Amino acid sequence: MSRVSVPCHVKGTVALQVGDVRTSHGRPGVLVIDVTFPSAAPFELQEIMFKNYYTAFLSIRVRQHTAMHTPAKWVTCLRNYCLMPDPHSEEGAQEYVSLFKHQMLCDMARVLELRLILRQPSPLWLSFTVEELQFYQQGPKSPSVAFPKWLSHPVPCEQPTPLLEGLPDPGRVSSEVQQMWALTEMIRASQTSTRIGRFDVDGCYDLNLLSYT
Repeated sequence: MSRVSVPCHVKGTVALQVGDVRTSHGRPGVLVIDVTFPSAAPFELQEIMFKNYYTAFLSIRVRQHTAMHTPAKWVTCLRNYCLMPDPHSEEGAQEYVSLFKHQMLCDMARVLELRLILRQPSPLWLSFTVEELQFYQQGPKSPSVAFPKWLSHPVPCEQPTPLLEGLPDPGRVSSEVQQMWALTEMIRASQTSTRIGRFDVDGCYDLNLLSYT
């Protein structure tokens, strides 16, 4: 199935502070990234791609177009998706990730805006985020190709041409040829080695035969 990239605008990251903001021990453990699609009409999201950078867990909320006079609401479509099996180790820290429509908790039609909520509980990493965000929707269906009639309805295998009437039976002809070959071999074996002259008849020459040569 073809897909088409959807132009988007990624807003600045908003950090939610964990700990006492008045001391050096406080650090942002949660980041929020809002993504809008100003040049696209409400669309059905098929896939999200990005490169992780030390984000341990990802949640996504979606705001969808609703009926007239009904305010759009935020709905959670992905909750605490694990990007790093162990937040304190490097595994998965810088991997490329693809998320598909069937992995979401709700229908992804009529999308207006997305909100990505990033969490990193480990104090080992100075910063974390997601990079190279890309969003895709389903592309137009390929036009059906009309095949020629002779391809859609192949001609059945040609039948061998029947033998013409009046020809002798092949088996009978084969048997007679074998008999003739056997007679030929018998005659060849019984022939003498005496040379017969071309015009010699009983030791004399026939004048009539000589006159025609």
